[in-house]
Amino acid sequence: MTPRKATTARTKRVEKTAEVKITPAKGRPMLTWVGKRPLTRVTSFPAHHVETFDPTGDAVGRTGPEWDDWPAKYPRGGLLFHGDNKEVLAHLLANGFRGKVDLIYIDPPFDSGADYVRRVSLRGAKGTARLDGEGYTLGEQIQYTDIWANDNYLQFMYERLLLLRELLADGGSFFLHCDSAKGHQLRSILDEAFGTDSFVNEIIWSYRRWPSNTDAFQSMHDTILFYGKEIGTKRVFHREYEEASASYMKRFGGKTQRLDEETRSRKITSDEETKGMPLRDVWDISIEAGFKAERTQYPTQKPRELLERIISTCSDPGALVLDCFIGSGTTAAAAQLLGRRWIGCDINKGAIQTTSKRLQGIIEEQVDAANQRTLVERDSPAPAQLSFTVWRVNDYDLQVQHNEAVNLAVEHIGIQRTRTDRFFDGTLGRSLVKIAPFTHPLSPADLEEIRQELEARPEDDRNVTVVCLGIEIAAQAWLEEWNRHRRGKNAVNRIEVIELRTDERYGAWLAHEPARAKVRIERKQGKVHVTIEDFISPTIVKRLAEQTGVVEPRIDDWRAMVDCVMIDRSYDGEVFDITLSDVPERKSDLVSGSYELDAPKGRSTVAVKIVDTLGEEVLVTKPV
Repeated sequence: MTPRKATTARTKRVEKTAEVKITPAKGRPMLTWVGKRPLTRVTSFPAHHVETFDPTGDAVGRTGPEWDDWPAKYPRGGLLFHGDNKEVLAHLLANGFRGKVDLIYIDPPFDSGADYVRRVSLRGAKGTARLDGEGYTLGEQIQYTDIWANDNYLQFMYERLLLLRELLADGGSFFLHCDSAKGHQLRSILDEAFGTDSFVNEIIWSYRRWPSNTDAFQSMHDTILFYGKEIGTKRVFHREYEEASASYMKRFGGKTQRLDEETRSRKITSDEETKGMPLRDVWDISIEAGFKAERTQYPTQKPRELLERIISTCSDPGALVLDCFIGSGTTAAAAQLLGRRWIGCDINKGAIQTTSKRLQGIIEEQVDAANQRTLVERDSPAPAQLSFTVWRVNDYDLQVQHNEAVNLAVEHIGIQRTRTDRFFDGTLGRSLVKIAPFTHPLSPADLEEIRQELEARPEDDRNVTVVCLGIEIAAQAWLEEWNRHRRGKNAVNRIEVIELRTDERYGAWLAHEPARAKVRIERKQGKVHVTIEDFISPTIVKRLAEQTGVVEPRIDDWRAMVDCVMIDRSYDGEVFDITLSDVPERKSDLVSGSYELDAPKGRSTVAVKIVDTLGEEVLVTKPV
């Protein structure tokens, strides 16, 4: 793909902070769990505009009735939010989107005991990114750690479903993707949040995959729970058809029939005679592995065909589609291709980067198609927008996520993770391990929770190891007093602490050498010339060394470590407007590394953003 130049529109920050009221859930039945709390109000935090992709200046000139009630604070285009989706949803409610979303699809973590990871590898043609004749995977970024205690998981989903209900428009449709592990409980929560009268379908997505070694029937389906919201407005539904089976055709004489609601007799519709049988609630769609062009290396990626079926059937062109677990961006990609507006969000930086790259490619193809007066997809409606912006809610920390840090700590210390214990995170030797939140130093409140848990299991005499980042003085005094009563050979439930900032044995993993680049930026004869002369990611090199045993792995071409390059020719130090985007189409392709752009009038700052294959970003700026 040729790097594309772009024009952009500036957008101010959205700075408002407010309390948002939530309507109580009144449906039945009501599922109960330990620690269940109603959600009556949430705090709306500011959203900071961090990136824009608008290759044609579309956001400024975009018009149409679907945009008439669009909040003026946002440009008219796709919205991609980085942050905890509870805070993102609260922000949307407080800033003009309550009751405005026509279709919601979410594919949340299933609480299945699995670690979801983003697998990453070097770029380049076969042989380019190889070491000693072998290809090496560079490691894994944790996307979700899907091992939450059952009660925490249910509360997590309950709160978000209540917020999503507030955003859904009258006549809107809601789809929740799940599996057999939690589907029954999630349906009960949906009944409580939306009401049983809102239930429409239980859709079975059937697929084939490599069989597992188990003494049970092979699990090869997911469930999609479909709820509607009809309060004075009829729900949108465009009937689709599938080819009828030979036995069905034989039984009904070659014509598809339906049961007339008034006469209870068989009638034949003209559509059904030509299109086949109305679509059933069992969908046979191949998993993502069958679509090489779609692969993003995102572990929970769903096929675009699945989302296109949902969106095309249950929304109109121009409708607003929301996915607050955007993952690899499939929902936004399908919405963009089907002429719908879209909003996506995710807590994980890798998901935002993956989605952004994917949407940049789709929009570029749509722009090219419009210039050539062709359609990107057969029978596709016109795009609802040709731009999107990226936002960060509540100044969301772009550094290592808590779950990622926990997994790094676990690996470095040698903790054996426990999947069945609802409180302790694992074991270290014979000791139970509790990983305190890395968002604050270990406090007496954290230790009180451990005390209460130990009192609830008096038969467990094991010691406890607490892993933390920092420790309050009051917590040190608490520990001294606790352990003072647990001395001697037969002492039980002693509590030891591994404080990662100061512990010489285990703290080394915190040291991070950032990626760096050597970039030449010049203005010559009305043009800006950007040349990336070198790039190095110490993290990538370190992971290669760990996997191969080579002290200094050799990477012949620095571009093998780079996932994409973006340039802003007039960077204001706050919002990165993507003037040029170099996103290789295939894993075997490399970025160009050398770029020429029209220079803006007068003096400006040129910014070059380089993203490596692990998602780490390097920003180089220079006034020209």
